[in-house]
Amino acid sequence: MSRSGASSPRSSNPLRDARDRRLNRIAGPSSLVLFGVTGDLARKKLMPAIYDLANRGLLPPSFGLVGFGRRDWSDDEFVAEVKESVTQYARTPFNDAVWEQLSAGIRFVQGTFDDDEAFGALQECLEELDRDRGTRGNHAFYLSIPPDAFEAVCQKLSEHGLAQPDDGQWRRVVIEKPFGHDLESAQELNRIVEEVFPPDAVFRIDHYLGKETVQNILALRFANQLFEPLWNANHVDHVQITMAEDIGIGSRAGYYDGVGAARDVIQNHLLQLLALTAMEEPISFDAEHLRTEKEKVLAAVQLPDDLAGRSARGQYGSGWQGGEHVNGFLEEDGIPADSVTESFAALRLDIHTRRWSGVPFYLRTGKRLGRRVTEIAVVFKRAPNLLFREHDEAAFGQNAVVIRVQPDEGVTIRFGSKVPGTQTEVRDVTMDFGYGHSFTESSPEAYERLILDVLLGEPPLFPRQQEVELSWQILDPFEKYWQSLDGQPETYEPGSWGPASADELLAADGRTWRRP
Repeated sequence: MSRSGASSPRSSNPLRDARDRRLNRIAGPSSLVLFGVTGDLARKKLMPAIYDLANRGLLPPSFGLVGFGRRDWSDDEFVAEVKESVTQYARTPFNDAVWEQLSAGIRFVQGTFDDDEAFGALQECLEELDRDRGTRGNHAFYLSIPPDAFEAVCQKLSEHGLAQPDDGQWRRVVIEKPFGHDLESAQELNRIVEEVFPPDAVFRIDHYLGKETVQNILALRFANQLFEPLWNANHVDHVQITMAEDIGIGSRAGYYDGVGAARDVIQNHLLQLLALTAMEEPISFDAEHLRTEKEKVLAAVQLPDDLAGRSARGQYGSGWQGGEHVNGFLEEDGIPADSVTESFAALRLDIHTRRWSGVPFYLRTGKRLGRRVTEIAVVFKRAPNLLFREHDEAAFGQNAVVIRVQPDEGVTIRFGSKVPGTQTEVRDVTMDFGYGHSFTESSPEAYERLILDVLLGEPPLFPRQQEVELSWQILDPFEKYWQSLDGQPETYEPGSWGPASADELLAADGRTWRRP
């Protein structure tokens, strides 16, 4: 089938066919309106990603970028702000010709989220871009703002006719996590947004799903006969999913206190990684098929009766890390001394399916841990010690496939090999694949892929509301249990791998955490 949907004769040139499959899709005439344009996310990620897309030839010449904020900026002053962001944070080299083309479509609208006059000015701005820039009425609204401002912005977009496209046009809204703070708030947030935008026009961004290595999970599993036959309870002992940071909360106290590690990371990032790791093969990469398989996994997660024995939480204390003395969580600016918010959380989850019955999934995340790393480790059962009887069975390690999401993107396979010499000694070794070693082109930033998908109207990498609600149904019981406890989370040393209770969580099952 051709891209237009009409059938076409098969090309007689296989090389041409291969090239066609590799062609990048370029966004059509459109604009992106950034709310919260003065925030760190817009400055460090979104605006550089837009430039990088333009520099890679993936944005049309008619693209428009509109900033909406309270600053008293002219268009030229906003252009200067975007240029500073691009020169400091863009992934690709600065190109004067690309910048000249992109900056010609940059505009700024001053106002607050409840300001009718400002939204009237935004309407005029978009009409001017349609008329003079050729954006053709196709506009995406990126809400990089606190969730409590969504209702005001969505209502004003609706009142000024900005959310309703004419025939042949589209309007879309992009929402950054968090998608609520529990199931009830997530449902209310969805109600607010979908009162204005239809479900297929709502794009919920989890930037982890835009990372190249996360997308490679599907290729690793389903494009290789080597792994998928072993990817089940017959061969897998357990799975560990880790997102560790070696920094504290920094200036995020206002957001972080009351939210904590589990809501901030497990509910979205780690449960999405769990779903991709455990899902069945979808019929296709179509959004409906991919999302359906992920939702099946999340719906099959079986919550334990013993929440205490299946979870751990902690707060980092003060101490030395990386050659400097760092504050403890309770000493950070803006954190109350009696805060019960966790900076570390770990869970054991079980998936009640034929493929995964009896295989525990351990999830952990935290601040001020040993190093910055995100990985998925699929750990296999021990081989029967029949041939190497002179070796203690415990001396044999367990085979593992480790998918490194960041910072050193790649895959490691751990297996046993004979040590050179006359003795029959077996030792664990690793085979390593790194993106930086195998491919000459560097991986695009996650936001490049996700912004382009928004402009193309490609939703597979964006979780829909059902996934969000299933994730909260998994996490909410743990949160309610933690809130019922007296006292504060257990303290752990900065630079360590979390509190002792996290080690006890695995020790109860006869296992230990990996040290990445």
